[in-house]
Amino acid sequence: MIDHSTERRRLLRFARAAADVEAGFAWLDEHGAPDPTEPVHTWVTTRMTYVFALAELAGESDAVDGQALALAEHGVRALTGALRDAEHGGWFASVTAEGAPVDTRKQAYAHAFVVLAGATAAVAGVRGGDGLLTDALAVVERHFLDDRGRVFDELAPDLRSATDYRGANSSMHMVEAFLAAADATGDEVWRGRALAIAEHVIHEVARGHGYLLPEHFGADWEAQPEYNRDNPADPFRPFGCTPGHLLEWARLLLHLEAGTDGPPRWLLEDARGLFDAAVESGWAADGRPGFVYTVDWQRRPVVLSRMHWVHAEAIAAAAALHRRTGTDAYERWQAAFENFVEEYVVDTAGGSWHHELDADNAPAATVWHGKPDVYHAYQALLLAELPLAPVAAVLLRDLRDAGRPGR
Repeated sequence: MIDHSTERRRLLRFARAAADVEAGFAWLDEHGAPDPTEPVHTWVTTRMTYVFALAELAGESDAVDGQALALAEHGVRALTGALRDAEHGGWFASVTAEGAPVDTRKQAYAHAFVVLAGATAAVAGVRGGDGLLTDALAVVERHFLDDRGRVFDELAPDLRSATDYRGANSSMHMVEAFLAAADATGDEVWRGRALAIAEHVIHEVARGHGYLLPEHFGADWEAQPEYNRDNPADPFRPFGCTPGHLLEWARLLLHLEAGTDGPPRWLLEDARGLFDAAVESGWAADGRPGFVYTVDWQRRPVVLSRMHWVHAEAIAAAAALHRRTGTDAYERWQAAFENFVEEYVVDTAGGSWHHELDADNAPAATVWHGKPDVYHAYQALLLAELPLAPVAAVLLRDLRDAGRPGR
């Protein structure tokens, strides 16, 4: 199995070069250099900010010569500067390395990560983190939630209108963000909103589909099972069911359960159901080890590529279920997933993890190119060692302040 601490530090060293642009964190190529063909994406900058803030709290800043806090501050400056839309509010999807807007759409996915980065930066004492969190929560509350608390996936640049598309992916990351906001601010309204989103998307929709969660919906949240059938390998909106998201949701339900007073029983039941559906439909679905990217509604594999983030989430989900239930089978699954990652995904020569493998588990770049960020990998190896609540940032801060080792 992976040495978690050593591997996290290796990931941090690789990620450091992403700060070499002023406007945020750059998209890194296979060798860890900023990729000049990519703009500065808000979702990359937020996730790198989150990772470096966690590294500071976890006592792992030594991996980047004691600069984890400074690197997190770099991210917060970008998120309160070039990446923020000073005219309309909210955050651009991307800007140039010099800070000129490239994609002015307002995406729930990116805004969820702004909340996550702000909450984690605030807990870590990063300069500007508190203000970033306050601003991000205000934008999300005012513009990205409908009257039922459900998530608008994408808004116009002026935030005044939404597209008809609704997505399970952005809703999932809002749940993650709201849990972080609840623990960072002490305001339980955010945990309640996270629970309401999860109840709709998972307990109603996913459970009603045998835990093969539809990813795509129309404006009234009617499922669109044929969405992107002609573009099945889209990196954010692929056709069919994505086993990796089932694993990610399973873990989030357990965090929700652990942090909620008198939690509903379905949180654990559905976490188990999602994990089982992911393993049964996605693991070695084509006869070779690893999770396939997507499956159809008959549980047949569609895109055979293996994504690094899916295997990171598999590790974290198995660890969470083992911690919650004590069931040995989850510990065995965690070991199997870590062994796969160690054998095929960890790039000992180029650094970080290969973001994509082909059906033969060789490095590939048909869905993803380069190694944009280390969020999934770093977080999974950290969460695998921590209790389920509070969120990692708050737990690590409290342990640090009490003078106790983080893990």
